[in-house]
Amino acid sequence: MSHAIVVDDLHFSWPDGGPLFDGLSFTVGPGRTALIGANGSGKSTLLRLIAGELVPSAGSVRVAGSLGYLRQDLSLDAARPVDAVLGIARARRALRAIEQGEIAEELFAAVGDDWNVEEHALATLDRLGLGHLGLDRRVGQVSGGEAVLLGLAAQFLRRPDVLLLDEPTNNLDLDARRRLYDAVLAWPGVMVLVSHDRALLDLADQVADLRDGRLRWYGGNLTAYEEAVAVEQEAAERLAHTAAADVRRQQRELRDARIKLDRRRRYGQKMWDTKREPKIIMGARKRQAEVAAGKHRGMHIEKLAQARERLSEAEAAVWDDDEIRVDLPGTAVPAGRTVLTVRDARLRGGALVDLEVRGPERIALVGPNGAGKTTLLETIVGALDPLEGTVTPAVPLRYLPQRLDLLDDQATVAANVARFAPGASGNAVRARLARFLFRGDRADQPVGTLSGGERFRASLAALLLAEPPPQLLLLDEPTNNLDLASTRQLAQALAAYRGALLVASHDLAFLDGIGITRWLLLDGERPQIWAANPSTVDSRLRSPRVRRR
Repeated sequence: MSHAIVVDDLHFSWPDGGPLFDGLSFTVGPGRTALIGANGSGKSTLLRLIAGELVPSAGSVRVAGSLGYLRQDLSLDAARPVDAVLGIARARRALRAIEQGEIAEELFAAVGDDWNVEEHALATLDRLGLGHLGLDRRVGQVSGGEAVLLGLAAQFLRRPDVLLLDEPTNNLDLDARRRLYDAVLAWPGVMVLVSHDRALLDLADQVADLRDGRLRWYGGNLTAYEEAVAVEQEAAERLAHTAAADVRRQQRELRDARIKLDRRRRYGQKMWDTKREPKIIMGARKRQAEVAAGKHRGMHIEKLAQARERLSEAEAAVWDDDEIRVDLPGTAVPAGRTVLTVRDARLRGGALVDLEVRGPERIALVGPNGAGKTTLLETIVGALDPLEGTVTPAVPLRYLPQRLDLLDDQATVAANVARFAPGASGNAVRARLARFLFRGDRADQPVGTLSGGERFRASLAALLLAEPPPQLLLLDEPTNNLDLASTRQLAQALAAYRGALLVASHDLAFLDGIGITRWLLLDGERPQIWAANPSTVDSRLRSPRVRRR
């Protein structure tokens, strides 16, 4: 391969000594590779090892070709101009000097062969929807989503042979995601994608699933991967069922063998006691019986041990697929009941919203960054006041913001949930937390030690178990930074939730999966709202590639 990533016998441990990779080897060639795995499995760490930001304790990582890396926690100096981020500031200055008549050799060296560097840069920015920025604007004047696209534009201008992208859709609105999808599809070299965005992962040529420090490889995109895994897991569950039945059979046979041996032993003792045969003959028979009994018992014990080993291997092949269970009748809302009324409310930012929510409706808030989705949610919960008009919630409500800052990091999960439900006993809190996969000691973990997915589950548990039970739940970008398993668990929880939902999200696959009944597009002064019939969903929300899924 002319361009590739080659990892050979890689070893790496966390600072506390816990091993993450122990002899990992693989090669990635041209094409788009989706690297997936649970939060904390080591995806970002593996990218950092490939990029050379971390040093393995043993083994080697080689990149054949030039390397580009877009970090998940992209941090850009607010004072830097756009051209510096793109890496063309020196070439631009040299061009200006040459145009003014300077002929120093270092100026021509700075320009190289790219005399159209400005045109190329502006074309790349325009391709990603950043044409309005210009090359002299300071980074501090761009939004978070624009900063991500700006970092991506810098990589495209460099044209590396190998490109690593870590959660590139974070903070991107739907239009920006479409542009990113197009750029990813057009990428000609080696690309490794870490993302929770289903539409992006469905553009992959292959999937690498990172579990327990090992990679499992699957051809095709995320959908093909999930289909293959479903077949594998069905076979694994059948094998585990068969292995468990074999263990039970071997246990019965060992028990029956022991009963038979006990009967023979009692018979032999009876013969000895009655002295019906010569002592020497009875002694020989006793010794033979003991040897035979030992062999027979040993054979059954060995068979049982082998059956248990097969069961252990079969169970290990079945993935832990815990589901959040939500059964909260107090959150139910009758179909005709008014839940929320927003009357001609002028939001900070200018949008004028008129909305009525009835019964257990599920409304998606969509639109570009800065359109007012978060502002609307914060206005509904009373954190902000409308500039004019009224906002009237008619039922108990709860709000889960993007920041996930509801919980006390120093307190345990159980203590945090108890704070939201002061009337519940300690046992009741723990019983309810078990439904959110915080069982036993997990409920006693300090919130500050939780992973991103665990913290989200704890926050969701605190809201849904609160007193009074919320009949309107407001969620702001709930799938940001959640791995695929956590996103699936969230969708399961919301599917069982019986109240009304108002969800701001750019994740169309997630919104489709939770049964959205209406869409509210915030884009301009007058938001648009329509029913959730797929044929009526504005085509601006979906790229052609997403529609074909």
